[in-house]
Amino acid sequence: MRIDHIAYRVKDRNKSAKFFIDAFGYKIQEEFNIEFEDNTSANCFAMTPFENPPDEENIELPAKSYCLMKDKELHSPPDIFVSDGDPGSIVWRWVEKNGGTGGIHHIAYEVENVEKTMELWIENKWAEFTTIQPIESEGLVQCFTKPHPVTGVIYEFIRRLKPGFSIGNVKDLMESTEGIQ
Repeated sequence: MRIDHIAYRVKDRNKSAKFFIDAFGYKIQEEFNIEFEDNTSANCFAMTPFENPPDEENIELPAKSYCLMKDKELHSPPDIFVSDGDPGSIVWRWVEKNGGTGGIHHIAYEVENVEKTMELWIENKWAEFTTIQPIESEGLVQCFTKPHPVTGVIYEFIRRLKPGFSIGNVKDLMESTEGIQ
């Protein structure tokens, strides 16, 4: 299991994105807006780390975005998802509830089978989920836990059959958190 992405809900996604670009070498891969039924919206950036891993001679250039391990294996950091929202939106309310600045909303783990992972977590009473079944779109299967009773973290399980995010899935996932704001 590896971390697929870390999602932040923040007051200002542009300032947050600039921080990730400057401090960690990320780039904006995709930008999109999500419109909700209450006429509010969330504005989102999907960000990826530096495209090409460094070689041993040139480790300093993208060292912000790659970690050279003692066994010389390079590990790419997870993608970053950053969103802010209109006043009154799901994202805005979460940010306000969490001090007005926002923070990490969830950590997403890539798994082989989202439904089986949900079943395992339910069976072991490790977490409750925001939906009964995974949320699916072409090439993407996802689910959210409710905030974990021990860690306080929302976990996402994700299975990608193609790269990128699905606006429909992001909207459905955001809406699934409405009751756990």
